[in-house]
Amino acid sequence: MSYSPIYQELHRPQFHFTPKRNWTNDPNGLVYYKGEYHLFFQHNPTSTKWGNMTWGHAISCDLVHWEQLPDAIEPDELGTIFSGSAVVDWNNTSGLKTGAEDVLVALYTSAGSHVPMPCAFTQSLAFSNDRGRTWTKYEGNPVIGHFEGENRDPKVIWHGPSEQWIMALFLDHNDYRLLRSKNLLEWIVVADLSLPGVSECPDFFELPVDGDPADTRWVFWGANGGYLLGRFDGAIFTPETAVQHSERGSNGYAAQTWSDLPETDGRRIQLSWMMGGKYPSMPFNQQLSFPVVLELKRFGSRIELCRMPIREIEGLYCRTINVDAQILTAQTLPITDTVSDLLDLSVTFEDQSAAAFGLIIRGHRIELNPEDRTLSAFGKTVSIPFENGRISLRLLLDRTSVELFSTDGRLSMTCCFLPEPADVPVEVFVAGGRVSVESLILHELASIWK
Repeated sequence: MSYSPIYQELHRPQFHFTPKRNWTNDPNGLVYYKGEYHLFFQHNPTSTKWGNMTWGHAISCDLVHWEQLPDAIEPDELGTIFSGSAVVDWNNTSGLKTGAEDVLVALYTSAGSHVPMPCAFTQSLAFSNDRGRTWTKYEGNPVIGHFEGENRDPKVIWHGPSEQWIMALFLDHNDYRLLRSKNLLEWIVVADLSLPGVSECPDFFELPVDGDPADTRWVFWGANGGYLLGRFDGAIFTPETAVQHSERGSNGYAAQTWSDLPETDGRRIQLSWMMGGKYPSMPFNQQLSFPVVLELKRFGSRIELCRMPIREIEGLYCRTINVDAQILTAQTLPITDTVSDLLDLSVTFEDQSAAAFGLIIRGHRIELNPEDRTLSAFGKTVSIPFENGRISLRLLLDRTSVELFSTDGRLSMTCCFLPEPADVPVEVFVAGGRVSVESLILHELASIWK
């Protein structure tokens, strides 16, 4: 099969990361060191189908433009290389530093049932003393033995107040475990917890509420976007909420946040696998999301995790289109000023008696129902807050995906699609009444691959 030049193929996302070739899924080992954002990812280097899991590797200086490097960690007799995380061991607690650079340490799952001589799932360690360019597996692997099921996906953080490393680990079903270590090599079980309806790929981090450093909560996150909020003292995590959901789309999964971002940045930045996309006749399979920044905000008595695209996307803006405010009555308004398939779109509607209204994106309908305050798109219907009949949305549109956010960040939906035949990429519609389009701004985006 012949393809167009790499990164220029018909269904290649143009501002979302994809490997040059073959399969990818979960983001792994997200860590920042000396001006470089490292992205490791589940990768099959030999096929567009899942299997032969290896850690692929890419780097960026701006979280937008990516350079793919050689694969970092490959299968061995303990298993194929499933998901995990990476940190900078600034104080060399592991004793693995050998040169002038600080040592980067990755904790990952050795998936024992996926090798010729099957064994249990365990957790292993690899390290790099050359800014992540080459990785050495620890000779004492696995550093954590088998607990139950296919226990996997270790997420490691440094907990400053107790001066120790903390690991969140998925066990089985809806169960997770917290462990602690002084050196990243020897681990002690701290506690277990469950997230009903949630499994796999934990993340664990602290955020201020409404930006107040004196009022913080810990977020315990699982693969499908379900999370708990609570407090953590280095030993006990005390949930204060039931499971809440941040990701509401059909395709967002296995998100992870970056470790070791500079204090001068101050953000908690997250990346997801856009699970289940279709890419017919392409040399690659699956894509990752655009990075988002996470914040905790109060809405009445409720604290919620909010997600919005990182500001760095503005570096891709190449043309801006402002559509005049207007009232629509039982009609469709095609946006004819653009033919771009790469857009950052913001729109504010005010309901004036419409039964339904919304957007048609590359032939796919995003419908708002003001009576029951719902949004329906790509096979999902979710609640969405209207403020005095007004609703504001932001959409990131790439060739095969749309990421949709309410502008307060409370709603986020990650959606993959194949384009339907369409004369224009964006249309506004209203049915059964009137709606005011108060503002509609489209930023055409440049490709990150050019």
